[in-house]
Amino acid sequence: MAEILVLVDHVDGAVRKTTLELLTLARRAGEPAAVFLGTGFDAARDTLGEYGAAKVYVVEAPELEQYLVVPKAEALAQIAQSSGAAGVLLTSSPEGKEIAARLAVKLGSGVITDAIDITVVASEIVTTQSVFAGGYTVTAQVTRGTPVITVKPNAVTPEATGGSVGAEEKVAVAFSDAATKARIVDRKPRAATGRPELTEASIVVSGGRGTGGDFAPVEALADALGAAVGASRAAVDSGWYPHAYQVGQTGKTVSPQLYLACGISGAIQHRAGMQTSKTIVVVNKDPEAPIFAMADFGVVGDLHTVLPQATAEIQKRKG
Repeated sequence: MAEILVLVDHVDGAVRKTTLELLTLARRAGEPAAVFLGTGFDAARDTLGEYGAAKVYVVEAPELEQYLVVPKAEALAQIAQSSGAAGVLLTSSPEGKEIAARLAVKLGSGVITDAIDITVVASEIVTTQSVFAGGYTVTAQVTRGTPVITVKPNAVTPEATGGSVGAEEKVAVAFSDAATKARIVDRKPRAATGRPELTEASIVVSGGRGTGGDFAPVEALADALGAAVGASRAAVDSGWYPHAYQVGQTGKTVSPQLYLACGISGAIQHRAGMQTSKTIVVVNKDPEAPIFAMADFGVVGDLHTVLPQATAEIQKRKG
């Protein structure tokens, strides 16, 4: 079977859930081969094998930590060329998309972003995408070179195979001068909230203009559900919540199993970032709010009254 390369998204060897989703999808198209860039592979080996990585290419080089994404794109390109991979899968994060774009140029290939599914038709990889703010579902395929595809988080449920990594290959990469033009001079980790990463969470509770700047009910409900917290552009622009948590066309795109929109009117800007959520619940005191048109369940009421009641009931049932 042809290899499908999966770029491992990790933090010091701790593999993110998005990578496990990519390995699950890769098995549909060929034999998953993980590409691990940086340090910490020993901590990741068992997890990668458990989720189907039959082979792992490991690149350890200081350039991967000291510079921006160009060294990663060059390493991935060299592995793709030498292995004869039939496709490359990456996470649809800002970094993943930039690497994908640079990789496609280096390989002379086409690139597809924000796929939500992949299948194989007549030996060709075909993707499914949700476009125009979720108004249409389209299929697409790369017609030139090695398909480079970024996949939205939560597009598929990770499925373990119970296997182990069959082969490990240490790869020495020769980086170009262009790869070392933009050096990272400082890193400041974001303060931990104890909540899941927004783009990876299976449940997201978001607040908008209707919060009036008070996100306490939103955060309390999120904590009761083990969910991530999101915010609309209106809330972020008002300075009520950090931009890192904005969901929408100019923020982050999420696709959780459950999305709760609280005090959010449902402008196209916001819908573009969450319309592919599996189940959408809306709490809004305006019964004419556009977001009700896309809701699976809706509550007409003030979120400051509704959310505390929901939180109390959830905690009661959990306790």
